[in-house]
Amino acid sequence: MKPGIAFTLAACFVAATTVFALPPRVGALELPKTVVAGNAFSVSTEGSGEAVLYIVGPGQVLRRKVQLGEEVLFHAGEVHNAGHYSVFLVGPSSTQSSEFEVTSTDQASTLSFLAKPSRLPVDVHDGISGVVYVLDAFRNLITQPTAASFELSGLGGAAQTRSAPTRNGVAWIELDSAAKAGNAQFLVHVDKVSEKRIVQEVPGDPCTLRMSARQSDGRIELETDPLRDCRGNTVSDGTIVTFTERYDGGETTVDVPLKRGVARTTVPAHDGSVISAATGVVMGNEIRWRSQR
Repeated sequence: MKPGIAFTLAACFVAATTVFALPPRVGALELPKTVVAGNAFSVSTEGSGEAVLYIVGPGQVLRRKVQLGEEVLFHAGEVHNAGHYSVFLVGPSSTQSSEFEVTSTDQASTLSFLAKPSRLPVDVHDGISGVVYVLDAFRNLITQPTAASFELSGLGGAAQTRSAPTRNGVAWIELDSAAKAGNAQFLVHVDKVSEKRIVQEVPGDPCTLRMSARQSDGRIELETDPLRDCRGNTVSDGTIVTFTERYDGGETTVDVPLKRGVARTTVPAHDGSVISAATGVVMGNEIRWRSQR
């Protein structure tokens, strides 16, 4: 073979080898700018050869080997956390990137409901607050404005109802505690989803205090009338009533907790003593004791 012919064949072989050894060409990415959480979507690629597609977002990283020039399908439920996502198409010699947003669905599935306080006195204006966070089936906060309906019902009296739109997924209200003591039911509704909390409404401070006295075995037996708040509720057991007896420069003081709304005790029988009772800021009647002979 002539040297010139051999050189020509070698050059052709090198050229052919170079053509077949070209690295994959990574082209542009095409994908939606917004995807609803849990929905299927696809990513279109350009170029030739193989590459690796990465999708990186809140709490999720997806990796796919892809054939460039083909469409990559992501099935329903694969991408479900709302937030900002980055997309990278990585080839041997170059990388393309893009980004998109995943938004929550508009269908409420779960409510996170906070009611405070869990226990408070009756008849307190704006004393109870309710806060609700509206979440979709994937636990994403639904940021689209949504109507939330609140209802507080207790013992006696009409139920209080109030509606409030969510702002960035949150709605809140304030309601009055009822006039009658007992357990109140606090409900919130969003679409067809509801949550319930129980708020204990207890009697307020005593409104009036009256006591009576009688002699018993050389001592004075003291007893209050049933203590009630200004709304007529029996004051809670355990409330302290202080009895004080003053006599000839001396003094006897006894603290007694209510039992079944009544406080009872005995003090020494000193002729001419003055006996009083008090609870909190409420003063009761005074009794001037005269020994019964």
